[in-house]
Amino acid sequence: MVKLLLSWDIKPDLEKEYFEFVVRDWVPNMTRLGIQPSDAWYTLYGTCPQILTAGTAADAATMHRILASDDWQALEQKLREYVDNLTQKVVPATGGFQL
Repeated sequence: MVKLLLSWDIKPDLEKEYFEFVVRDWVPNMTRLGIQPSDAWYTLYGTCPQILTAGTAADAATMHRILASDDWQALEQKLREYVDNLTQKVVPATGGFQL
């Protein structure tokens, strides 16, 4: 099993629209594409990404196929309308919170 780790900052003055997008589009489409959401963290204080989130897939080949798909690219592009400093990486899933 592998885990997709994502982090970002919500663009100023777009918090309401961002959270609506996450509930309405991001999570359902991530799941539909085959990534099972596993973690979500919202940072209130400090100098780190505001959002840390993750999702799992059965194996690296599956995850890379999803990330290369047109549907994922469109979903990520929509996310970028609401966020800055988006980063992502795929790592072996070890359970619990990962960086």
